[in-house]
Amino acid sequence: MERPVYPGFYNDTHGITQLGRVVLDAWVFGILPENEDCTGWDLGRMQNLMNQVEAKWDEFGNLPSHLPPELLERHTQLYRDAMERAAGRGWNPELADED
Repeated sequence: MERPVYPGFYNDTHGITQLGRVVLDAWVFGILPENEDCTGWDLGRMQNLMNQVEAKWDEFGNLPSHLPPELLERHTQLYRDAMERAAGRGWNPELADED
C-alpha cells in the first residue's frame, strides 16, 4: 500500500490548504528555498516541516503584525501571490462551513 504524499504546493488543489500554508510559511521564514514546494513529501516529513514553522511563528506570537519589516513584506507578497493564484483555480475564501 502506498503511503500518502503531499502533491506539492503548485499541485495542491489550490494552494491555500493547511499544508499549502505550511509551505508558504516555510518560504517566509527561509526554512525552505522557494524552489522547493514539497512535491512527493510523505506526511511525516510534512509534519516535521510544520513543527519547524510553528516554532518560528511562536517567536513572533503567531501574528504577522509581529514580524520584522522584511519578513512581513515577504509574508504579504507570498500570500498575495498565493491568493491570486488560488482564486484563479477556483478558491473562494467566502465558502460556508459545510463547503
